[in-house]
Amino acid sequence: MSNNNKLIVGLDIGTTKVCAIVGQRNENGKINILGVGSKPSLGGVMRGEVTNISKTVDAIKGAIEVASKISNVGIGAVHVGIAGEHIKSFQQSGVKIRENSDSEITQAELDAMNKEQYRTVVDPGEKILHALPQEYTIDSRFTIKDPIGMPGTKLECKYHIVTGRVSAAKTIVKCVENAGLFASDVIVEPIASAYAVLSEEELEAGIAIIDIGGGTTDLAIFHDGKIRHTAVIPYGGEIVTADIVDAFGIIEKQAELIKVKYGHATVHGTRSNVMISVKGIGDRKPKQIMERNLAHVINARIKEIIEMVKEEIVMSGYKNKLNLGVVLTGGGAQLKDLRELSELILGCEVKIGLPDPHLGKGLVDEVRSPMYATCIGLVLRGFQDMDVNDNNNIQKQPKIKNNDNSDKKKSLFDGLFGGFKDWIKDDQTIDDFNK
Repeated sequence: MSNNNKLIVGLDIGTTKVCAIVGQRNENGKINILGVGSKPSLGGVMRGEVTNISKTVDAIKGAIEVASKISNVGIGAVHVGIAGEHIKSFQQSGVKIRENSDSEITQAELDAMNKEQYRTVVDPGEKILHALPQEYTIDSRFTIKDPIGMPGTKLECKYHIVTGRVSAAKTIVKCVENAGLFASDVIVEPIASAYAVLSEEELEAGIAIIDIGGGTTDLAIFHDGKIRHTAVIPYGGEIVTADIVDAFGIIEKQAELIKVKYGHATVHGTRSNVMISVKGIGDRKPKQIMERNLAHVINARIKEIIEMVKEEIVMSGYKNKLNLGVVLTGGGAQLKDLRELSELILGCEVKIGLPDPHLGKGLVDEVRSPMYATCIGLVLRGFQDMDVNDNNNIQKQPKIKNNDNSDKKKSLFDGLFGGFKDWIKDDQTIDDFNK
C-alpha cells in the first residue's frame, strides 16, 4: 500500500453490537468509507463494559473480518472507544510559576502542564483518561484561550478531567489483542461521537451531545470551543427493550424488532387502531400488541432517561449557555418522535446528529446514521493522531503504516483529546500496562 493510501480503523465495542469502519482520508479532508463490519455483541458487553471476554473477542473478530473483506485490506491496528457508567469527570486547575517572566510561553510548557494533570490522585482502581484544557490565566489578570507567545510569571489552566476504571480499559485492550489487533488509542465514546457530528461553530456557540447507545446514554457539553461537562447515564436502548419484554411477555429478539419498526417515544404519534402481530413461540398463537400500548411502555422509560440527562445539564451550570441546543446521536436516536419528546423535556432546540459533514465517497450510505457516529469519530481521531505523529516523527504505526504529508489545519477539536497513550507516558510501556 502506498503512502498516499492512508487507512484508519475505528472499533466501537457496544452493548448491542461491535462495529468496525475502515476509513481513508481524501484530498479534501473527507473520509472515504472503504469497509464496514458489524456483529452482535452476543451478551459480552453490559452497559458499555465488557463482561465476557471470549464473546466480545468473537464479535470483534467477526466485525473486523467483514470490514477487512469489504475494504480488501488487512487490519492490524484500531482506534477503540470506551464507555460505561464508570466514566466520571471533574474540574481542576494546574499552575506553573515561570522563572523568566519576560520569555514567551511555549507549546512545550502547555504540554508539560497537561502531562502533569495525569499524575493527579484519583480513587483507587481509576485512571485519568483525558485531561482537557479549558482556559488559561496569566498572572491572575485575565483569561485567554491560547497563551502561546505571551509573557508572564504565573500560568494557570482549568482542566476538565475524565476518569475511568483501569480494569475496564485493560479488559478492552485485552479483547482487542486477543482478536489479533493492536489498540492504537482508547477514547471516551461521547467525545468521539462529538467529533463526528459537531462543527467547530457549534462547539463555540454552546451545545450538548446526547449519545443514546444500547447500554448507556452519554452526555458531553461544549461551550466556547471547549468541553465543559461529561456524564454517563446507566440506561440506554437495551433497558427499553427489556421493558417491552416484561410488559408483553415476548422474547428479547421480538421486543427489539418491534421497538425498531413500530416504536414511538410519544403516544400522540401512534394510532389506537393499529395492532402489531408477534409470532408465537413453537405452536403458540401470535400475540397482538396495540401500537399505542407499545408507545406507553417506551415513553415511560425514554422520558426517565431524558429527565436524568436534564438533571445533569442543570447540574453542570451550562443549561442557559446551550445556544444551539442539543444534538441526539447513537442508535437510540433513531426512535421515532424522540426529537419532539426531548425538546419538550429539555426546553431547547434538538436535532439528530449525523456524521455527514465528514463523509466523502465509498460506503457513505451505509454509515449515514447516528448509530455510526462513534465509530466515525474514532476514525477521525485516528487521522488526528496521524497528523501529530507525522509532525513529531515519534510514533510507529503497527502493521498499518500511515504517513500523511497534507497540510495540518489547527482545529478546535485538537484540544479535545488526550487518552490511552497518555496513561503510559514515561513510566509504563504498553506491555507493562497489559500485565
